[in-house]
Amino acid sequence: MAVVTLTTDFGSSDAYVGAMKGVVLSLAPGTMLVDICHDIPAQDTRAGALVLADAARYFPAGCIHVAVVDPGVGSERAGIVVAAGGQLFVGPDNGVLSLAAPLPRRVFRIAGEHLRSAEVSPTFHGRDIFAVTAGRLAAGSALEESGPAKDDMIEVALPPSPLTDDCTGEILRVDHFGNLITSLASVPVTGHWRLECDGQVFALAAGLTFSAVASGAMVLYAGSSGRMEIAVRNGSAAHLTLARAGSPLRLVRLS
Repeated sequence: MAVVTLTTDFGSSDAYVGAMKGVVLSLAPGTMLVDICHDIPAQDTRAGALVLADAARYFPAGCIHVAVVDPGVGSERAGIVVAAGGQLFVGPDNGVLSLAAPLPRRVFRIAGEHLRSAEVSPTFHGRDIFAVTAGRLAAGSALEESGPAKDDMIEVALPPSPLTDDCTGEILRVDHFGNLITSLASVPVTGHWRLECDGQVFALAAGLTFSAVASGAMVLYAGSSGRMEIAVRNGSAAHLTLARAGSPLRLVRLS
């Protein structure tokens, strides 16, 4: 049974995701469809890349991952299929696939006529190109039939930010709980710290998990994402700090 995952910024209030699923199942009946996330902030390719990368590594070999966060839909940007780590990744060449597809990898431009609907909407390549491509691959189409090979693909740049006693970085994304996922590499951490973010200053303690601090207090911890995260126990760090994706931060160890 083929497995196809979907990651988009389409939300759940429209028919867009359902239409993509219908296309895949029409071409490859019996495919297992898995929703990774459809609440990526609109047009935020970096957030889509981060979410896909955090989830894709836990799927077995042979999975086909479709990611559509595509502010350039209908433009000259390419559609691509990427083979990496024993899995396939389908979507626009705008960086959304780059973090999930490790090196070494093979990249193919989607050019085959069999990989698009008879009529392609200029605003819905998710349905008319990427879902068709995923369905054909799930049904057994050869990767090499996708189109010509490409030498490279657009990458999402993440700033390398080691955690030190006085360091700077940025907020990469805010999760559903209001936890701040930072660009700082995840390492075991102890002590008390000062957070400077968007002109504000906050005190926080380091811990293994949320329960290391009292309810309502802020905690710094090594998150499951592989990056340092900041949370408020039983609350929202995003609401408290007003931080958002892209906000710069500075952490200073106090003790």
